[in-house]
Amino acid sequence: MQKRFLITESVPEFFSDGLIKFGFELDINTQISQVEIEETISQYDGLFIRGRIKADTKLLERAAKLKYILRPGSGLDIIDISKAAEQKIILINSPEGNRDAVAEHAIGMLLSLLNHIPQSFDDLKNNKWSRVESAGSELMSKTIGIIGFGNTGAAFAKKLSGFDVRILAYDKFISGFGNDLITEVGLNQMYAEADIVSFHIPLTSENTFLVDHKYLESFKKDIYLINTSRGKILKSTDLIEAITKGKIKGACLDVLENENLPTYSAEEKSLLNKLISTGKVIITPHIAGKTKESEEKIHLYLLHKLHEILSY
Repeated sequence: MQKRFLITESVPEFFSDGLIKFGFELDINTQISQVEIEETISQYDGLFIRGRIKADTKLLERAAKLKYILRPGSGLDIIDISKAAEQKIILINSPEGNRDAVAEHAIGMLLSLLNHIPQSFDDLKNNKWSRVESAGSELMSKTIGIIGFGNTGAAFAKKLSGFDVRILAYDKFISGFGNDLITEVGLNQMYAEADIVSFHIPLTSENTFLVDHKYLESFKKDIYLINTSRGKILKSTDLIEAITKGKIKGACLDVLENENLPTYSAEEKSLLNKLISTGKVIITPHIAGKTKESEEKIHLYLLHKLHEILSY
């Protein structure tokens, strides 16, 4: 019997062709709902999801045949990892495919923030030539702390290497990555010396709202903050408070706690408006890892990894 693969989002033609070459029969349904998948998942050996669909406990309990879940990009927070492991389902993601895009985006936001580029452009549109008021701050000679040294953290460090900065990096789970350009440190040294802190960590139960008032107050200096990982690692109310007090000099955010703006409550709308009105943040709509090049690479890496598994 031919194995079946359910694809829930649009994919490049080469990707679907590759799955067919691997022997899968494809069902491509980009409009399928969570409930509809729960009703049909028992038919499938493979599942491709991106963010709209959650491979949670309820879905996985009905996935009697499921052997593979493919998730383009890095985050696995939409998957019940422990339940998948219990059912011996192989999880495949592709952080290698968009790590460079995320790193470039983070640097772009940081340079824009330090040099007041968005604000000076807004002033120009209002017929104001704010040359003196828009004087920026150089990246050179600053100490940049990287929290999480996986694919994106390492890519960020590599791209920073030409800016004559000092790079500190901390990772709870890996070690031995320090070199001439990167100093591997513990959190205490990070707290004491960083001028800029960039987060590259997954969203887990342990990391949910990790960055709160207490965490931010641990830094000796007033810092700039970058978050291109997941919105819920950072407590927005505490970030606004820290910006207001001057503890956070500015923030670059590619992610928010809730990224579905039409669902915002009055409180969430107010919170977002307060964040924007500080004038010290740059927010982009979770596009750091989304470039033309990365879209191709994340699918290529998925195919390559699946092919290796099937070839065993």
